[in-house]
Amino acid sequence: MLKDFRDFAMKGNVVDLAVGVIIGGAFGKIVTKLVEDLVMPLVGLALPGGDWRSAGVVLRQAADPKDSVILKWGDFLGAVLDFAVIALVLFLIISKVVAAAEQKLAKPKAAVEAPKTKDCPFCFEAIPVKATRCKACTSELKAA
Repeated sequence: MLKDFRDFAMKGNVVDLAVGVIIGGAFGKIVTKLVEDLVMPLVGLALPGGDWRSAGVVLRQAADPKDSVILKWGDFLGAVLDFAVIALVLFLIISKVVAAAEQKLAKPKAAVEAPKTKDCPFCFEAIPVKATRCKACTSELKAA
């Protein structure tokens, strides 16, 4: 059983997936910081009020703030906005990377050559395109 587990863990696709998850997590942190530190302050300037993420509606007030019921719409909208900006940044980056990779990997299309032979309409033998008489049945053909 230990050998089977080792074989499974060392398969190329499992290791590739693990590396992808680790790199994706690190890249996610970079994008999150980009959004938090560069984009969201600019968004904060455009929105009314400075600390709009802490906005909410108190549904039930309690003596202990932990027991209060608060509808934190500012926090929710902030998370939705974070997601939208992160998704947009990832889309722009990944679409450019994928397009560049596809362009680099694209094989040039082979030039389409004109056919060198045609079929005789009488005996269906392959003959050169420029032929005016079939060599197999000696039928006279129209010029190409």
